[in-house]
Amino acid sequence: MFEDSENEADGPGADPAKRAIEKSNELRLHAELAAVFEGCRKFEADIKPGLDPDMARQIQRAMAKADKSRADNNPILPESALTDARTVLAAEAFGLTTNDYHVHRRPGEVMMVRWLAGEQVDTFYERLQAHFDAGLNGMREEQRANNEWKQDESTLKYLEALDAIDVKLADRYLRQPIRDHDLVVLSTQTADEINISYLVDHVMGAEVADVVGRRAAPGDEPSESDLAWFFKLFLMRGMDDGVEAMCFFTFLQKTNDEFDEDDDDSESDD
Repeated sequence: MFEDSENEADGPGADPAKRAIEKSNELRLHAELAAVFEGCRKFEADIKPGLDPDMARQIQRAMAKADKSRADNNPILPESALTDARTVLAAEAFGLTTNDYHVHRRPGEVMMVRWLAGEQVDTFYERLQAHFDAGLNGMREEQRANNEWKQDESTLKYLEALDAIDVKLADRYLRQPIRDHDLVVLSTQTADEINISYLVDHVMGAEVADVVGRRAAPGDEPSESDLAWFFKLFLMRGMDDGVEAMCFFTFLQKTNDEFDEDDDDSESDD
């Protein structure tokens, strides 16, 4: 589902340590999803439609340029991408609030931007780690309950590898090097299909129509196709005039796009 997953085989013959690493990576991505999108549910963030289209495209282009500029498996941005990236990190450069979700909609498409700064970044890392730890503890209990009875060597090594996982996500996300060396770092997460109701209703604690618009929102008895949206999340981290900052840019596109260019879903329509 996610591009960052290592996709190792998860069958009985798979290497136990690699299986545990894959599970850890899956949990990290789900923790990241929760920490980025729980603002309305946990921190009084608002969904603010009407993001200026030119601003949305400027941020989208900067994120895409930064993504393409990265060396393989290296999230640290090179010098050539830093000017645009540092502009994107500063919410005040766009005259917009931190914490909130700023949304630009087109038929069947959504661009959503959220900034965090200062103490909000501290809270993000605390929540990210808490989500990961809770997921890991739950998985350890589930896997042990379901598999410990087998008593084969591979299973027992896998359970031991799960118990040995000790991931500090602030380190994984290069938080201290960002502060010490004024780096700008970018990572991404992609899903060919994400359940829009899960993302907005469950994770954000909001109404789907508030994010995707009234016409694009699924009905009372939606099919899997109605709920399926392409999803890409860009997570940019760095320093903004000495203050730690983050910018999250999300692109959503309806996978079964039945809209046309004339079927505009502007805020006045909702």
